[in-house]
Amino acid sequence: MFRSLLVANRGEIACRIFRTARRMGLVTTAVYSEADAQAQHVRQADRAVCIGPPPAAESYLRIDALIEAALAVGAEAVHPGYGFLSENAAFAEACAGAGLTFVGPSAGAIRAMGSKIEAKRLVAAAGTPVVPGYQADDQSDAVLNDAAAEMGFPLLIKASAGGGGKGMRLVTESAEFPAALTGARREANAAFGDDRVLLERYLTAPKHLEVQILADRSGHTLHLFERDCSVQRRHQKVIEEAPAPGVTPELRTLLGEAAVQAAKAIGYEGAGTIEFIAEGDAFYFMEMNTRLQVEHPVTEAVTGLDLVEWQLRIAAGEKLALHQDEVPLQGHAIEARVYAENPRKRFLPSTGRLAHVFFPPDVRVDSGVVTGDLVSVHYDPMLAKVIVHGESRADALTGLDRALASSELAGVEHNMGFLRRVLGHEEFRSGAYTTHLIDDAGDRLLPVADPAAAICALLALVRGQVQGGRWALCDGFRVNQPGGLSQVLVRDRQALDLRLFGERVLLDEEEYQLADIRYGDDRVADRVADRVAFRLDGRRVSALVKLTPEAVYVMSGGSTEKFLLPKIDVGELASVAGAGERIVSPMPGQVISVLVEVGDSVEVGQQLLVVEAMKMEHGVSAPRAGTVARISCAVGDRVEDGVELVALED
Repeated sequence: MFRSLLVANRGEIACRIFRTARRMGLVTTAVYSEADAQAQHVRQADRAVCIGPPPAAESYLRIDALIEAALAVGAEAVHPGYGFLSENAAFAEACAGAGLTFVGPSAGAIRAMGSKIEAKRLVAAAGTPVVPGYQADDQSDAVLNDAAAEMGFPLLIKASAGGGGKGMRLVTESAEFPAALTGARREANAAFGDDRVLLERYLTAPKHLEVQILADRSGHTLHLFERDCSVQRRHQKVIEEAPAPGVTPELRTLLGEAAVQAAKAIGYEGAGTIEFIAEGDAFYFMEMNTRLQVEHPVTEAVTGLDLVEWQLRIAAGEKLALHQDEVPLQGHAIEARVYAENPRKRFLPSTGRLAHVFFPPDVRVDSGVVTGDLVSVHYDPMLAKVIVHGESRADALTGLDRALASSELAGVEHNMGFLRRVLGHEEFRSGAYTTHLIDDAGDRLLPVADPAAAICALLALVRGQVQGGRWALCDGFRVNQPGGLSQVLVRDRQALDLRLFGERVLLDEEEYQLADIRYGDDRVADRVADRVAFRLDGRRVSALVKLTPEAVYVMSGGSTEKFLLPKIDVGELASVAGAGERIVSPMPGQVISVLVEVGDSVEVGQQLLVVEAMKMEHGVSAPRAGTVARISCAVGDRVEDGVELVALED
């Protein structure tokens, strides 16, 4: 076994790898961009090396900088994590050329499976069923258009060189195909440096199943059963579980054998995942991920194996100690991915300083952030993974819901309330869900704004003002006259007018009765926040409230409501949100495409420009018909949330 390890990655996966490496006695080295100088993965490593500016292309994707860092600290091995260069054959070759052990498969195996086109050809030749589609070398627009027309719609355009939903487009009719192809190519090239695509038939009721495999250098290959990753949004996994509900022992055996067959066909070594799309009893090969997967913890939970440990042992030349019939399958595990995104604003990514972070200590949480950390626009928006293992699926589901309900996050928008609604959806609970679950459920999964949250924020502000003495409160109080306090808060760019009179509240002129108002401090496990509790029209309300100079965060049941303390004209905010004259950026990001010019006539819903944030593209569309009066940005500009991009006129 080598003695030192550099992790060529960041965030939660770097922290997770360091955890196992420390247990095994390895000296660890982190790499970081200038934006990550204070990040948790840097703090948890024995040593750390800065490799460049914040953009990934100038830091985490620079092979030369990573090799130089490894040699400078005397690392013997390099673990690529997932994402970035984890499936880059040139990086594996560069490590070998520098005398470093690459913790992963050979460059040849990465190349064989790194192209979805080549991978499908390879496994099809070995007898594994593949989804019907177009996987040929000719990438011209004309050929791809003809192939799409011959296949029929709906179909998927998929980036050949990567995954994670990047470079993927669902096309439902021929008129959408040219624009979707352009967008898929652009996003694929930005994410993977390769704009080749393939086309696949889109199954109508699919399950996304994947099989974890381990293989040593002697060719001994094991499958570690299957995971169900069908809960997806924009082709990105949200909730994963193992084993997959509804998979029979017979189908489990067939899936495992097909995965092992595919891995052996390329002489694979290390940890990898074979992904299948299934419908009924039929399943088809989609792709192989030649790396560790984000969802690997659920497999670890049901097998008792540490996959990172076995990655390291295999890379050091050790043989697998188990035979297939000795791999245990115990209980059930479910994982939920916590993202910095706003479900009520089309899941747009959210950035900012984390004012408060708490996860329950009695479940596994893989996270790379703590209170005070900055969530940057430059990287993936995933903050943490919450993983629960139980004796049965029902136990695991109940435990995960409970864990999310007791988790607390403030400082950025997040999806924990949305995750709990998915867990509670009857289709998910039945186990019969498909990849369409989130799309079919639609707005029913979105958290609903609760007036109680705004009242909690108001009461927390009142308490903060009166702690200095009753006469310090500037609320118009007069002796022998009804006292009151008026406060404007802004939620999702909408102004809320709140007025408090004793135990009576007016919220935008709607009256609510309060009773039994109580305050307290939560200072458990490094939590420092205010607890506000009361009865609202007879309903018991209790929430944790975190005050910052700019905002009030109300946390309850895993959800967080953010209320801004306005320092600008709230009337202007309301007009911007409602009138549609000024079209503003929905999040911080970079403008990568401007599709209109001043004077152009546009229709409702027409895409005007594209903003990239957290490695994903987001189209900005016209809220109404009109003429482009002004364009306030250009390709390459960095823009902040709420900054004007385009102005329309009649």
